[in-house]
Amino acid sequence: MTRLSKLDVVGLLQEHGAILNGHFQLPSGFHSQTYVQTALVLQYPHLANKIAKSMATQFPQEIDVVISPAMGAVVIGQEVARVKKARALFAERSNGVMVLKRDFRLEGGEKVLVVEDVLTTGRSTGEVVSLAQNYGAKVMGVSAIVDRSTAPIPLNFPVRALISYPLQVFPPDHCPLCSQGVPVAAPGAAMPS
Repeated sequence: MTRLSKLDVVGLLQEHGAILNGHFQLPSGFHSQTYVQTALVLQYPHLANKIAKSMATQFPQEIDVVISPAMGAVVIGQEVARVKKARALFAERSNGVMVLKRDFRLEGGEKVLVVEDVLTTGRSTGEVVSLAQNYGAKVMGVSAIVDRSTAPIPLNFPVRALISYPLQVFPPDHCPLCSQGVPVAAPGAAMPS
């Protein structure tokens, strides 16, 4: 399998307008001047497959199940699972907690790879790791397209991203863009028609 270079990944993101500048509220609640919308690249299955092959090479061991947290990572999780010949599951929030719905199940001892599109704080990723462990599964690591964190992700597993793209984030009550009156957008939310 061919591995994409960091420049290849950044180039794909830029070419498809996936690196947005402005004032954004991230799913974590933090604010940022930059947002990485990988869905703009992943909407092309041939590109999603290329990215997935590159991510899969970072974890050469056998994987039984790929789990993706949240909606943004479902497509890339499915593609990585295809490459690894594994099942593809995704976690969803129910009453603020990550759970498996849709009759998804994990078996004790299954080897799990958590696949993310973009890592920022690692909070939802950590929740999915705990979820898998609660089923008795063995988490092999976390794979992501983009790691935009500015501090180490607090996980005791290998965390490997195709690119590191650290971006500053601000709590909403200490956001310089908010104090300047710059309107905030929530990418990924439904756009008015």
